Amino acid sequence: MAQNVYDDDVFFAGYAALPRSVLGLDGAPEWPALRGLLPPMTGRDVVDLGCGYGWFARWAVAQGSARVLAVDLSARMLARARELTGPTAAITYEQQDLERATLPGAAFDVAFSSLTLHYLADLDAFLAAVAAAVRPGGAFVVSAEHPVYTAPSRPAFAVDDAGRRTWPVDRYLDEGPRTTDWLAPGVVKHHRTMATYVGALHRAGFSLTELVEYGPTHEELATHPEWAGERDRPMFVLFAAVRRP
Repeated sequence: MAQNVYDDDVFFAGYAALPRSVLGLDGAPEWPALRGLLPPMTGRDVVDLGCGYGWFARWAVAQGSARVLAVDLSARMLARARELTGPTAAITYEQQDLERATLPGAAFDVAFSSLTLHYLADLDAFLAAVAAAVRPGGAFVVSAEHPVYTAPSRPAFAVDDAGRRTWPVDRYLDEGPRTTDWLAPGVVKHHRTMATYVGALHRAGFSLTELVEYGPTHEELATHPEWAGERDRPMFVLFAAVRRP
């Protein structure tokens, strides 16, 4: 079973204070890039895997999606999602462990997953379940923490003589669980190389169409100068893929 850190009192309180929790998609710096990978949503059947507060599910419905199945492991996240959503027949919230996901076969035109992959130990099982649920030709758009984030040494960064931050990477090719203290102590994230992500998508039956190593653009830095340090290394990796016949 995946680690259910989001139901931890300390972690949930910290997560609730993040900009992406308070502002929704507008508080997620990678959202414009991720949105650009999505197909038109009108009339689409959508599954949101690791839905959190349900921001994407509500956005998809606002864009004209026919229905959204929104799945998460955390009871607290789902309770908050239902509270923010209110009554609607277009979105179904469901609690599942994504490492053992049970999804209807060939039922969705679009699968979406934001910042969930690095919490899953069994990536192949998850991707196989997603592939079985997406219709041939359907889209899978997914983000994860970039591998240079999941393989840091401690301290997370150092400052050189010129005052610039440097980002040492620890045992990049040694994949597996790494324990970090983020919002709460003992959070487990699974480090994988970029090649492993791409290969796993291919084995599951997806053809990769886009790969974005996301860091803030110069235009974004004009509005958010506090993100300047994130130009030193990409924060997230974004994938867009199509389900092969």
